[in-house]
Order: sequence, then structure tokens, then C-alpha cells
Amino acid sequence: MPADLRSLMAEPAFLLTPLAAVDDAALDAPLAWAHNSDLPDPTPWLEPGGLLLTDGAPFLPPHNADADAYVSRLVALGVRALGVSVGILLERVPPELVSACAQHGLPLIEVSRRTPFMGVIKAVSDATAADERARLERSLLAQRRVARAALRPDGLGAILRELERALETWVALFDAAGALVLVTETKGIPAALEEPVRAATTAALARRRAAAARVSLGGVGEVTLQTLGQHENLRGVLAVGISSETFDRASQDLVDSVIALASISLEQSSTLDSARRRLRSGILELLAAGVTDVAGDTVKHLWGRLPAAPLRVARLAVLDAEQRLDSHPLIPALEVLAEKRPGALFFAEQGDHVVAVFRDGDDAGLFAAAAPHQPTGGVSSPVEWDQFAVALVEARRAGDRASARHPIVFFDELADAGILGHLEQTRAHEVARHMLLPLADDPELRRVLEVWLAHNGSWGTAAAALGIHRHTLRSRVDGAAERLGLDLDQFGGRAELWNALRLTSD
Repeated sequence: MPADLRSLMAEPAFLLTPLAAVDDAALDAPLAWAHNSDLPDPTPWLEPGGLLLTDGAPFLPPHNADADAYVSRLVALGVRALGVSVGILLERVPPELVSACAQHGLPLIEVSRRTPFMGVIKAVSDATAADERARLERSLLAQRRVARAALRPDGLGAILRELERALETWVALFDAAGALVLVTETKGIPAALEEPVRAATTAALARRRAAAARVSLGGVGEVTLQTLGQHENLRGVLAVGISSETFDRASQDLVDSVIALASISLEQSSTLDSARRRLRSGILELLAAGVTDVAGDTVKHLWGRLPAAPLRVARLAVLDAEQRLDSHPLIPALEVLAEKRPGALFFAEQGDHVVAVFRDGDDAGLFAAAAPHQPTGGVSSPVEWDQFAVALVEARRAGDRASARHPIVFFDELADAGILGHLEQTRAHEVARHMLLPLADDPELRRVLEVWLAHNGSWGTAAAALGIHRHTLRSRVDGAAERLGLDLDQFGGRAELWNALRLTSD
């Protein structure tokens, strides 16, 4: 243990006497150093957390330091206590210094003339060195235990338990989707910290780069976060609860060792991950070819079973200009989902798309996991397994209609919207607006055409509805046909005009 005021004052040889009551927190606060100085302002050469000793020279000529200013500077720096020797230069501690220490809450210790400053300084230094040695020995022992834990069958879980035991705090592991990985026999995140830790973890994963960060959780605690995996291919985040008093360099070294072991374990599995991805893509080809039995048996042996029918097929694009699909964070996130609920989700890579299969009405968390990556794509209507190839085509066609405004399109919606709905999804309204430009300066003529088409091209009834003569109506329609370049005597021309008017209606 490092030295503190309590232990120093308990040493009979030092003859240290507090000049006012000192609370337990100040008595037990560890002292990082002890040093003597006769400068009127020693703070430029000091660090926080120590005991300053003086023989009183700063308060005598020629310095005559102002006691209040002197003490306020020490407190601002973080000095823990002031010791003043009496019987050498001073017969007693100056009353103004006693008053200033009381006002600023700085413990003031009277030091006997028989007490050598060097004895106090050496005692603090020796205690600090002994504490550092003890911490180093504990760290080395903990690192050996962690290394042995890595060799156990549940290596990663054993490593986390050893880390939690060594640091005497809580440790949590989050997967690539930001979900908490349950590890038996660990303390778990305190309830008050769970939500802010999850939020900080999600933010760390969203940055898509390997990093370590120490995060303050809004006054309820602190946590250090360390990502696992390679740059832009993160596999999870290790969260460790910390406090400023206990989390030192040795603790950080131990965390670094755990990160290194966990990262090595994850990188060693990268070859297996690549093989799994290729196997999934091969199974997808079998399903598309209608070889469902063979594909189902293979999936059953490896991952459980295929989702039960009726099923839907989603075809999603999640790429940006700088990221390949095999390094996209959505892939490990879907791995986690598939492992958590065997038989609820099957997915595979197909070119630059992810194809996912799930039971109708239960997406198994697919869209929630994909949402942070802003995917675009299409989803088929519900089908049986013998219609899987049809579902793939539906998903592709629905995906062709996807846009920034409608990133995920369901084939059902296209069917319900009809042909006009299809045209709207393909931005045909822009073509229609361009086609009707010759009428832009004559909104009344547009209204005439809409009423005429609404009456199935009947001259008499449309003219009556407009309150004009049928010959006038005929003349206006013929003029519009000439301006638009359409033959409105034919059904095709009328249909094209009707669609353009519908697509551009407010």
C-alpha cells in the first residue's frame, strides 16, 4: 500500500501533529510523493497528490509570501497536505497560514524540529516503490493466469473471468451486432450502467475502426472500451468498469494482454469464417437450383436447419464505395443472429448482395441488425421452399425499385400498387412531367383533357361536364394532341396521356 497521512502520523519517529481535525478521506488518501521546498511558489515544480514540507522560509523576509495565495495555489494543483517545521526558523506556525489552510480545506501538519524531512520523504518513496512492485507482481501473476485460461476449452470466457477477478471489477463482452455476450460466472454490468454502456458500445462499433477509449457515463461511472478485430472488420467490444483510484498502468497492461489474446483467437478463425461464407454461398446456389433436400441436410449438420415455410427472401445491398462485402460489419452481425436462433435465419453472400431467408412474420432480427448500415434492397412475397427461385427473382425485382426514399421494398407492395405503382417506383413521373411540358403554360387545357379521359373520350358527356360545346372540346383536344405529338384517336395515345396525367397529379 502507498503511504498516507494516517500511516505517517502513526510513525512515532516522525512526530507529526495535525493543527486541525483531518477527515478520514484526507487521512487515507494515497500520497504519490513527499518533497520539501522553501520557494514562495513551488507549484511549477510539483505534481498533484503529494505532501509538501517547508521550514517556513516562504513566510519570512525576503519572501513574506501571502499565506492565502500560497495555500490556494497548492489546493488548485492538488497537493494533499502541507507540513511546516517549527523550532528551526519558526517558533510556531503562522496563524494566517493556519487560517488559510482551514479555509481552503488543506490538511496542515506541524513537524517537530527533530524530524528530518528526508526521513519522511524516504518513507513515502519507499512505500510508493513497494506498492509499484506489488502491483507489478500482481499484474505478472494475473497475466500468467490469463495466458493459462486461454488454453481452456472455453478460452474466451475463461480469459474474461480471470480479467474480472484480477481487476476486481466487472467485465462485459459485446458482439459485432452490439449485443451482450453472456459469460457464466461473471459479475455482469451494474444495472445503472447497462444502458449507457450499451450506447457507448454501439457508438464504438459504428465508427468501424479499431480503437480504445475511456468513457465517462454521465456521472454514474467510467468504462474503458476496446474493440476486437481488424480495422473495418470489428468482431465486438470489450468493456471494463474502472475507477481512477484502481485502474493504473498495470491494469491497462493486463487489459491489453487480454485484448491481444482475444484478437489472436478471432484472427485465427478468419480462415474458417471465409470457408463458412463460401459454403453458405454454395448452399444458396443449391437452393436456387431447387436442390432443397441436399442444401437442407448440409445446413442441418452445420447450423441447425433451414427456416420453415412460408418463407421470405430478402436481397440487400449494404456496400459503400470503399468497403467490400466480406469485411462489412453486417456479416458478423448476421452470424450472431443465426447462432442465437438456429433455424430462424439463413443468409449467404451473392455477388455484392446479402441474401437472407426467414419465416414469414419473423425476420429473426434481420432488419434491426441491418438498419445501422442503411441497406437497400427487396423482399419477396411469402412462398414455399419449392418456389425459392421465384422468390429470389421477386426480391431482385423489388430491390430494383428501391430508392433513398424507400430503401426496402416488399414485392407484395408492388403487386398491390398495380402497374401505375410500378411506374411511380421507377421515377416515371419525371418522364411524364417532361412529356407534358407543352401544356405547362395552359393548366385549363390539362383540366379539359382530364375530364375528357375521365368520361372515356365521350365528346357529348365530357363537353356537358365542362360546360362547352362538343365541337369546342374536339378542337381543344386536337390542339393538345398536336402539341404533345400523340394520336389521341387511338387507345394507345389516350392510355399514354392518362398515365402521364395520373403520374403528375398533385
